[in-house]
Order: sequence, then C-alpha cells, then structure tokens
Amino acid sequence: MCKHVLNAQVSIRSPCCRKWFDCVECHAETESHPLLQKFDMTFACKKCKKCFRKDVSEFEEADEYCPHCDNHFVLDALTPKAAISVEGADVRVDSRMIKDERTKSGAAGGSGGGAGGKITIFDPDREADKLG
Repeated sequence: MCKHVLNAQVSIRSPCCRKWFDCVECHAETESHPLLQKFDMTFACKKCKKCFRKDVSEFEEADEYCPHCDNHFVLDALTPKAAISVEGADVRVDSRMIKDERTKSGAAGGSGGGAGGKITIFDPDREADKLG
C-alpha cells in the first residue's frame, strides 16, 4: 500500500533491483540506490493481479489500460493532504434525535389507534375499509 499515491492501480517492477513498488518515492525510501529508468517497464495490475509489459517510449492513449481487465491505471494521482475539519457528535450514539419517518404522532388529540395516541404504519386506517 503506497502512502504517496493513494489511488495507485498498478505496481511497477524496478529494473535495477527487480522489486515491486507502487511509486518512485517508495523505491527511494526503501532502497539505497537511485531508480534505473528504462523504456521497457513491467507492471502488475492490482485489480486482476496479472503482469504485463509496456514500452513507454511509444506510450499511447490505448496503453493507459490493463490488457487483461481494461482497468484504467493511468490516473491523476491522489496524494494525501493535511486537512482541518470539525467533527460533530456521532448521531448513532444518541438516537433520540433521529425521527422515524414511518411513524407520525397523532396531533388530533389521541385519535390514533396505537398506544399513547401515536399512529404507526402497523395501525390500519379506518377510512381504508369504506366502500364508495
């Protein structure tokens, strides 16, 4: 899992040490030598888990997709950014604030069929049985 590129779709095999990395920064952090750059690159798709080779000197728009599963692996990189946000209270903790839309309170002064003057979806409507 790469901490530099959050939406990495492929792993890249480095030609110098033959290890798999998600980005150039991951190689620079773990290895003591610089990344050897070549035109023939080996990729491993993270969606279908299959490897394929691409010649990056002749890279076209059709080469932006995995040849096995058509996963689009050339994307704008999402990098982690610092963000300030205010967290509110979790509404799941106090469920008294959540109104159940299936029930409605009897505002006509206790004319409901349920206990305490509340009409629920389980109480039949008195008008529904009338014909005509």
